[in-house]
Amino acid sequence: MKIISLFAITFILSSIVLPANAADTDAALFARISDDIPKRQHGEGQYDQLIIRGAFLIDGTGAPATGPVDVVVERDRIVEVRTVGTPGIPIKADYRPAAASEAGKTVREIDAHGKYLMPGFVDSHSHIHTPSSEQAVSADYIFKLWMGHGITSVREVFASGGESRLLALKELSNRNAITAPRITAFPFFGLASDGDTKFAPIVTPKDARNRVQHLKRIGADGIKFLGAREDILWAALDEAEKVGLGTTMHHAQLDVVHANVLDTSSRGLDCMEHWYGLPEALFTDKVVQNYPSDYIYSNEQDRFGQAGRLWKQAAGPGTERWNEVMDALLERDFCLSPTFTIYLASRDLMRAYTAEWHYQYTSPALWEFYRANREKHGSFFFNWTTEDEVAWKHNYAIWMQFVNEYKNRGGKVVVGSDTGYIYSLYGFGYIQELELLQEAGFHPLEVIRAATKVGAEVLGKESDIGTIHVGKKADMIIVDENPLHNLKSLYGTGVPKLNEQTQKVERVGGVRWTIKDGIVYDAQALLAEVRAMVRASKQKAGLDPDIPMTVEQ
Repeated sequence: MKIISLFAITFILSSIVLPANAADTDAALFARISDDIPKRQHGEGQYDQLIIRGAFLIDGTGAPATGPVDVVVERDRIVEVRTVGTPGIPIKADYRPAAASEAGKTVREIDAHGKYLMPGFVDSHSHIHTPSSEQAVSADYIFKLWMGHGITSVREVFASGGESRLLALKELSNRNAITAPRITAFPFFGLASDGDTKFAPIVTPKDARNRVQHLKRIGADGIKFLGAREDILWAALDEAEKVGLGTTMHHAQLDVVHANVLDTSSRGLDCMEHWYGLPEALFTDKVVQNYPSDYIYSNEQDRFGQAGRLWKQAAGPGTERWNEVMDALLERDFCLSPTFTIYLASRDLMRAYTAEWHYQYTSPALWEFYRANREKHGSFFFNWTTEDEVAWKHNYAIWMQFVNEYKNRGGKVVVGSDTGYIYSLYGFGYIQELELLQEAGFHPLEVIRAATKVGAEVLGKESDIGTIHVGKKADMIIVDENPLHNLKSLYGTGVPKLNEQTQKVERVGGVRWTIKDGIVYDAQALLAEVRAMVRASKQKAGLDPDIPMTVEQ
């Protein structure tokens, strides 16, 4: 029998975070969440039979819209997708699947004639912040903004409030005990603590492997890296491969010299966030970017200002190095999660802080976080200039060209938002990301495919979600307007449109129904509840809720 030292026992006990599992009661899971999240009060179902009638179908595969179709759901699964007619011709009753007539069965039918049906959206880069974080918002506020925009699945890539909170939220969402998207958990590799439990610093390759094993043991789906010393990072990536955890990384400038995307993908990294590490892999005449002599990384105006001047230092489109890097990433089945939306303020600050949704949907505490502050991440606009914005516009042009070409050559590109920073609001920022992918050159069908099918594949959930097919989970959204014609129609605020009969401009669009696990949520009601939260928060803070907040306020 092996004797375990007291030191080893102490180390093991100090690292324990109990996984959330089916044995936990809902009450036990709620007790592990630091903020006040109510039990689910929204959503109707599941039903023995749910039939969506007469919708035009965008199935997520990239196929063009078809229909009208009737889609039949039993409990949480799609059991039939039937074309029931031709556009412009009345649907014959005998074409349609019949509603169940057995006594005691719960049946609901949704009239979706003229509306569009799509798979629920996947946000591959999300943060479920806490009221004690700098953003000072609740998960309930975030979840309702997401669900109100048709986001039925998210990949959390940090674990704000600790791993225990994240895993409890994941399990409560799986049970549909809260109003929330399904959650894929990618805790941060270098997380310092989990509430009261402090994690030992990761200073050796063995520590790195122990950290990975710990995350696997507690039920994480993967790991989010920011950077680390070579031996530590390589050990962690190797261990993640061995234990079957997914990996993604923000290639921070502090470590990118030894860990650009070619280095990390060769060691098994699955996915990159943002774009850091990609231009550096394209350098041909340098190893380190051209930092000014007075550059300080922790001065975020320096950091983001110079980041906007990085792509022009890399080998350009069509060059030998450009193709070498792209070929290597394609061969490794590497995933790009560009999060274009989170840098929008860098190329047009005024537009970012005057977006119309801030008025009714941005909480005053979150607005305070957005405002220029040297201590808060992303709040760096102290003296942002036209020159800075022009540099970022050029940055976007090259970056977008790489991403679009990567998609065209068969590479995986997903939709991630990273909202909660830099004037980018949950839900709304996700729809901005869809628009930015179209700007990059994606056809709207390719945009929807990235947001659904490809996102599900990268989460490892393609057998359950991502497309509207028989056997899949009933994660779907129904919208009044055609999103292929105008992605703006997906915003919770809707979009102005001329009524040809009245010749008046009306506000139309927005998600009408969000369906997760066969449970039907009124997306407009969720957004109305967020508006009420924000209004009450403004009044509590002594602000006039009818006057928009400003950057000086």
